[in-house]
Amino acid sequence: MQTNLNNESDLTAEQYQRKMQRRKEVQQERVAKASLEKGLIIVNTGNGKGKTTAALGMVLRSLGHGYKVAIVQFIKGAWEPAEKAVFSLWQDQLVFYAMGEGFTWETQDRERDIEKAQAAWQTALTFIANPDYKLVLLDEVNVALKLGYLQVNDILAGLEQKPADTHVILTGRGAPAELIEQADLVTEMTLIKHPFREQGVKAQPGIEF
Repeated sequence: MQTNLNNESDLTAEQYQRKMQRRKEVQQERVAKASLEKGLIIVNTGNGKGKTTAALGMVLRSLGHGYKVAIVQFIKGAWEPAEKAVFSLWQDQLVFYAMGEGFTWETQDRERDIEKAQAAWQTALTFIANPDYKLVLLDEVNVALKLGYLQVNDILAGLEQKPADTHVILTGRGAPAELIEQADLVTEMTLIKHPFREQGVKAQPGIEF
C-alpha cells in the first residue's frame, strides 16, 4: 500500500523526520536570502475584528525593543481605551494622540469630523517624517479615507516622507486600492461571527476597549 506523504499522520517516524528536515532546509534557505531591512507600510483592513489590536501588538514589540512610537487615533478618540492607560507606562517612548471625537453617528457633524481628521493627519505627518520614531500607528485612518475626510493621494504623498527604516501602520476597514497597492504588508480581517450581531452581546472591557 502506498503511503500518502501529504498526510503527516500516515508517515512513519523516519519519513516524518526526513520531511521535517527538508522543510527546515527550505526555510533556512528562504531566511538566508531575506537579508533586506526596510521600514514597512502596513495595512490592517477588512470587516473583521482585531485590526487595531494586531497593530497594538506591534506597538508593544517596538516598545520592548526600546524604540519610540507614535499613535494617532482618527475616529475613536472620544473613548478613553484601556490601552491608553497601559501605554502611559512608556511615557518616555510613546506619544498617544486621540484626535477624533467618536464614531460618526455619535458626532453627527460632518464638517467637524473632517476638520478633526485633517488635524489628526497633520499631527501624524510630524511623526512620520521624524526619524526618532521607529513606528507610527494611524488608527482608523482607513475609515477617514472611506468617508472622504481625507484624500488617499495626500496619504500616499505623506508616506513618501517617512525615513527608510520607519514603519507605518494604517488600520480600519475599507482601505482604498491605491493604499493597498503601495503597502508592503496587507492583512484583511474577515468577519465570520460577531457576538454583537448574532447574540446582542455589548462591548466589554478587555475585549473591545
